Amino acid sequence: MRPMSLTARLGRATAHLPAPVAVVDLDAFDANAADLRRRAGGAPVRLASKSVRVRALLDRALASGFTGVMAYSVAEALWLVGTGVRDVLVGYPSVDRHALARLAQDVTARREITLMVDDVAQLVPLRDALAAGDGEAPPVRVCLDVDASLRVGLGRWRAHLGTRRSPLRTPGDVATLAARVGAVPGARLRGLMLYEAQVAGLPDTSPAVRVVKRWSVADVDSRRGALLAAAADAAGHGLDLVNSGGTGSLETSAAGPHVTEVTAGSGLFTPGLFDGYRSFRPRPAAFFGLDVVRVPATGWATAFGGGYVASGPAGRSRLPRVVTDGWALTGPEGAGEVMTPLRRRSSGARPLRVGDRVWMRHAKAGELMERFAEVHLVRGDEVVDIVPTYRGEGRVFG
Repeated sequence: MRPMSLTARLGRATAHLPAPVAVVDLDAFDANAADLRRRAGGAPVRLASKSVRVRALLDRALASGFTGVMAYSVAEALWLVGTGVRDVLVGYPSVDRHALARLAQDVTARREITLMVDDVAQLVPLRDALAAGDGEAPPVRVCLDVDASLRVGLGRWRAHLGTRRSPLRTPGDVATLAARVGAVPGARLRGLMLYEAQVAGLPDTSPAVRVVKRWSVADVDSRRGALLAAAADAAGHGLDLVNSGGTGSLETSAAGPHVTEVTAGSGLFTPGLFDGYRSFRPRPAAFFGLDVVRVPATGWATAFGGGYVASGPAGRSRLPRVVTDGWALTGPEGAGEVMTPLRRRSSGARPLRVGDRVWMRHAKAGELMERFAEVHLVRGDEVVDIVPTYRGEGRVFG
């Protein structure tokens, strides 16, 4: 007997469910989790929550061997710690005074949450919150986000290759801010993060991109030691955290000198933007299904819903990928607010009829889950569980 196709499996599993419907294939999810840990070569892998946004799946990944969580807001970190998650690194700076005040008053949260800063101005709301907190509580740990972009050229003619993420770049920059962290009563510097976005977040689309990646890895590896030493000297104590990498760079990041852990999350779902990587084999795990409600002409079909466009520069790369064989989004309309037109691209593709279900993948990972209150967990051709997303639990963190 021929194995059932992916779309046939998903269709059979969700035939009794209304669409739009979000699905995660547990076999693929678990295999991706194991692959991410393997690629890290034994280095601890911190779980990026923004790329999942489903608490049951965060718990599943942590139970499989991930170590700690990288949250994307202080409010989210507080919520996760309140549910029992431990060792939460907030991956981005925050000036949320309300959340910082809650953190300062919560002994468990102060022990388990590490904040991110890259500017002395970000220390002001933290200082104010700690001043009103419990002076006997454990110090709030702080991590410095350091620029890991690649800069090439001579003199005035230099190119910045990578994101404009942090103003911290040199050992002097790091030492200055590390000393300012130490001057905040109740705060303690824990370590550094260097996220090489131009390696971890860029598909291997050309030889030029691969050259930039190699140069970037060598550059950040050569700078990391001096940055760490400067931070530790200014802080007056050793640092136990040096975070780096993402799904697209686990091997090179984990092998870098002084790195204590790497971070990954999108690789659990492997969304559309990750199809171009050479460092791993994409194994899609997250999908959404739409129902065809209209057939306006031969070779055309219209599905209800589907306008789930990813963040980033506007363009086709941010649109969902159609999984149903032989069908594609149309150029003039893309994914629609209410209706998504599809066009048959292969003469051998099965015609779509009213009531048929079509399957798509989001361009990014966790953003899909902001559009659904629940996600159906599938194994084979059966739904084995239904779990709430962050949104389904009434949580929206930005």
